[in-house]
Amino acid sequence: MPQEKPYRIKSIAEIHRLMNLPKPQHPLIGMIDLKILKSAPNIQAVLSDFYVVSLKRGCDKLFYGQQKYDFDEGLLAFIAPGQILRGEANGVPDNLDGWMLFVHPDFLWNTPLAKKIKQYEFFGYSTNEALFLSDKEETTINGIVNNIREEYHANIDKFSQDVIIAQLDVLFTYAQRFYERQFITRKITNNQVLTRLEEILSTYFNSEDLVLKGLPTVQHVADSLNLSTKYLSSMLKQLIGLTTQQLIHEKLIEKAKEKLSTTELTVSEIAYELGFEHSQSFNKLFKAKTNQSPLEFRHSFN
Repeated sequence: MPQEKPYRIKSIAEIHRLMNLPKPQHPLIGMIDLKILKSAPNIQAVLSDFYVVSLKRGCDKLFYGQQKYDFDEGLLAFIAPGQILRGEANGVPDNLDGWMLFVHPDFLWNTPLAKKIKQYEFFGYSTNEALFLSDKEETTINGIVNNIREEYHANIDKFSQDVIIAQLDVLFTYAQRFYERQFITRKITNNQVLTRLEEILSTYFNSEDLVLKGLPTVQHVADSLNLSTKYLSSMLKQLIGLTTQQLIHEKLIEKAKEKLSTTELTVSEIAYELGFEHSQSFNKLFKAKTNQSPLEFRHSFN
């Protein structure tokens, strides 16, 4: 069946109306309790024009990459403007708890955070790559959000925006720290991803796809792992010090060295077999990665 067309929400006030809530305390900032979602309209796909940060509990089973986990600790997710958030077809769990924070980009206008927020890669992660919080981490995040909540419900004055933005900055800094921790602590899961990634690249580099389609793209690799491109590259950078694109190039150079040292194929023929339309592009990449031309590398074996 075709997926439902996303319902676009353009303002904080609109989402409050949709949830049958009173008007927001601020036109560019909103906060809601997830318990009220039980009575909200059952919309399967939402596209918003603002940033969304949510912390939820009560999801008995969650998909993380290609696998399913029992996880009843806090789950923190980040959605950027224009991204689609899809809900579960079977509705909201009865034990769902937590909060959602909405921040319109206009609230950040002409502040350092307006530029900084775009550099946080976790706003590009999909919901199945959310941040799993320990109890201690959840307490830290909730403490920051409570500060935002108190300021949100206070009378607006000339300091209100600065105070909330300062708290948002701290919130995102902690989120960055906790995400990098997650890449390290979820070793079993990440090692399974690395093993699967190795299989995907090995299969691709030994198939006709290399000649027919060229080098595997980052998107192809991420899709094969059921991960977003940004999350995959961030994870690899933490685990092995390479982005996905760099890893693809590493595998390519390994294959090229194998062909240069064990076959009589010309450099042009090897470039073609490795998916390059022009051998000059192959020569340039090989030299950039090895400080040798393909011929210089071959001659070193003679």
